[in-house]
Amino acid sequence: MRYFQPISLDEALEIRAAHPVTILAGGTDIYPAKAAREAWGDTREGDILDLSRLEACRGIEDQGQRYRIGALTTWTQCLRADLPPYFDGLKQAAREVGGAQIQNRGTLAGNLCNASPAADGVPVLLTLDAAVELAGPAGSRAVPLSEFIVGYRQTACARSEIVTAILIPKPDPLSRARFLKLGARRYLVISIVMVAGLLQVGPDGRIADLRLAVGACSPVARRLAGLERRLLGAPGAALRTVEIDAQDLEALSPIDDCRASGSYRSQAAATLTRRLLLELGELAAPENRRA
Repeated sequence: MRYFQPISLDEALEIRAAHPVTILAGGTDIYPAKAAREAWGDTREGDILDLSRLEACRGIEDQGQRYRIGALTTWTQCLRADLPPYFDGLKQAAREVGGAQIQNRGTLAGNLCNASPAADGVPVLLTLDAAVELAGPAGSRAVPLSEFIVGYRQTACARSEIVTAILIPKPDPLSRARFLKLGARRYLVISIVMVAGLLQVGPDGRIADLRLAVGACSPVARRLAGLERRLLGAPGAALRTVEIDAQDLEALSPIDDCRASGSYRSQAAATLTRRLLLELGELAAPENRRA
């Protein structure tokens, strides 16, 4: 096994192009996966490309029309950052990612690259219309998150590319966000279902923008586009009494696994979405719409 630890992005890209490496950032997914393989008798050791010294991939930057979250930014750094209220859903998700040790090491970008259906960051970042910044031999490109994760543990990152940042365009400053997660216990648990939402209410009290996403209910997290359209233009107060039916969740294809059946996930997704809309409805009250 060879272990590479470049100090520049150019050097990292050269190594990435020349060797079949596993990319290491926080390592919170790689090390458990390695232990699981060894438990089944697979003792092969692959080359490692450690990105931890790439300063260009660190930090959260306000770039005017958008925020740039470097690929090495940890969940703890996200929690502690001074960010607008429309990042509250992302911060709520950050608190649910394992324990403090995982939050201190795990990165937001790694959560996306792992491409697990239960990745807590994905639904929230979908509601923020995030894009993934990729660097490669031909330069950099930005891929919408909705197109970056293409299947179960599969992404659009090419063999020669490295994720360098998450790009988030700024929504209306008065937008508010929430995240809810259901697991077998309160903390330190993999999601059975999770929902995220972002809401903007106009001066007339009606919904000007609503984005909803559900994770762990399909191989890839999905936006609830039909429900978003149904509620667009409705009074913000109406969110407190919305009923969710099967048609609202038609974008989902709930999976059966060791944590829950698809049928249970469908029911749980409806319940959590209703609870999320109730919380957003409270935020839509006039006294809570200050910037």
